[in-house]
Amino acid sequence: MTAFIERWGTTIIEATLATFQMVTISLFFSILIGLPLGVLLVISRTNGKRYIWLYRVLNIVINTIRSVPFIILLFALLPFTRAIVGTSMGVRGVIVPLVIFTAPYLARLMESSLLEVDQGVIEAYQAMGIKPLHIIWHVMIREAKSSIILGITIAVIGLIGATAMAGLVGAGGLGDVAYRFGHVRYQPEVMYVTIVILIILIQGIQTLGNVLSQKAKKD
Repeated sequence: MTAFIERWGTTIIEATLATFQMVTISLFFSILIGLPLGVLLVISRTNGKRYIWLYRVLNIVINTIRSVPFIILLFALLPFTRAIVGTSMGVRGVIVPLVIFTAPYLARLMESSLLEVDQGVIEAYQAMGIKPLHIIWHVMIREAKSSIILGITIAVIGLIGATAMAGLVGAGGLGDVAYRFGHVRYQPEVMYVTIVILIILIQGIQTLGNVLSQKAKKD
């Protein structure tokens, strides 16, 4: 055990930090894109014929992106990623495909959460002359807060899985360590340790998400 820690400890710690970095940055931009996109989906879907064209366009775009497996999307976006950030390697090189992969998924989760809000409550605020932006922020998002937190939790777990696959293009992180050392160099103990770390991470994130969701439900 001591020999394993001396040989692989630094590598695994650095890989874990790289995974956290990829997930944190990608999640931030995915929320910035996914939450407004989810709101647009709901508004264009529930406002009759006036905005139905917008819903149909967004629906097609989101479904198209979500239908492509991440590993294929990752390789397909390599030229675009290089053009945007100057590289397709390392943590910086994987942020773009991670955001493009996660944001539409998060938008769907946001749409589902917001659609759970009682339409009667929204109509009551509209009848009082409350501005649409205030209704979106103070009514729809507030009422759906618990469900939104669970949706973000699911998105984070999906992101962790995607970062593991991103190791195939040298993005770093736990997936990269598991592939390069555990698989290519036949060091199965390294792969098993990365799997255990990933399981612990996912269990911890899911537990935290559940707690925050229950707390939001009581507020």
